[in-house]
Amino acid sequence: MSEHIRIEQPAPGVLGITLDRPERKNAITAAMYRAMIDALRAGDADRDVRVLLVSGAGGSFTSGNDIGDFQKSQLEFPTPGIQFLQLLSTLRKPVVAAVEGHAVGIGTTMLLHCDIVYAAQTARFRLPFVNLALCPEGASTYLLPKVAGSKKAAQLLMLGDEFDSATAVNAGIATASVPAGQALATATECARTLATKAPRALQLTKMLLRRGDAEAIASTILVEADHFSQCRTSGEAREAFTAFFEKRAPDFSRTG
Repeated sequence: MSEHIRIEQPAPGVLGITLDRPERKNAITAAMYRAMIDALRAGDADRDVRVLLVSGAGGSFTSGNDIGDFQKSQLEFPTPGIQFLQLLSTLRKPVVAAVEGHAVGIGTTMLLHCDIVYAAQTARFRLPFVNLALCPEGASTYLLPKVAGSKKAAQLLMLGDEFDSATAVNAGIATASVPAGQALATATECARTLATKAPRALQLTKMLLRRGDAEAIASTILVEADHFSQCRTSGEAREAFTAFFEKRAPDFSRTG
């Protein structure tokens, strides 16, 4: 387990998984992905666990991948992040998420695989893949057009601009917007309520809601991951990441 992933039981039948690296806005390392995979897999198999609850510590959900660690972990395919998304997309039990502060990159795409998401009114979302010379991941190119519409999905994925919780709700990324500081309490109460319901009926309902998309999601995650891996070694990506570390705007005028 990673020291930056906290596992607890906030309510009977609820397994809480908290990203706990607030000094880095919960930027995710490979070790953190592996710890979350272990926790999710164990929770999904544990008969005493009825609902999984995901949140971030310190007033932020996650700022996405830890860029330095991300550059070191790309030799593995699929990467720990992709393995995490593959598992999240196939869990049998309901997943509830609480979003405060920043939800960047995979911090937004993972929400597309959660069943119920509460976002604080002050939460800020971003899908910056193209701005980093990368393609989207996590089956977002399949799921986001499905829930938001093709035009809105293109806007969010191509421009990569920050957007608020109201936009996230309207785009189908979040279930509801709640007052600042109340996302976790609201999500915990939702998870507590779900945990009192008939578990088999609840899991069957989730399966039936998702069965029509399961094959497309699985294949899209892998197709995106393959293109993502190729993008990662491109000249465009080298320029984007160099610019990121040098705190300047990238110059793509000599690429493409």
